[in-house]
Amino acid sequence: MIAFLDSSGNVVGAINSNGNNTTNFVTSSDYRLKENNVAISDGITRLKTLKPYRFNFKDTPAITVDGFFAHEVTAVPEAITGTKDETESVFYRDDDEIPEGKNVGDVKETVPKYQGIDQAKLVPLLTAALQEAVTEIESLKSRLDTAGL
Repeated sequence: MIAFLDSSGNVVGAINSNGNNTTNFVTSSDYRLKENNVAISDGITRLKTLKPYRFNFKDTPAITVDGFFAHEVTAVPEAITGTKDETESVFYRDDDEIPEGKNVGDVKETVPKYQGIDQAKLVPLLTAALQEAVTEIESLKSRLDTAGL
């Protein structure tokens, strides 16, 4: 359906469908594209810094969702786009109604430039933390078994 290309024309992601009500969001993940791989060994520590919330967006007050505030996700910075509280200027253009004393190119207004989050990028950290927790549970169970409890 849609392919995303890097500056060299290589496919780096895609959105596709199998025609049976299934849509896939694909990011390149082949091992041959990667280097310097190191296992995540501090998953639980980093996981503890995440602050999940239940909230609604202001434009849809009747719909409550689970998620994060982008500026608080410091454990996985690559999941975040934008900068906290960033704004951008909108300028007067030729086709605008321009008030007296203003000209094309003058600042018309300053608007928020919102941050975003790719929550899928949290999955490796969550998996590592869960694996660490399972290892800890198994170790504790083994100790209890050895102690006859």
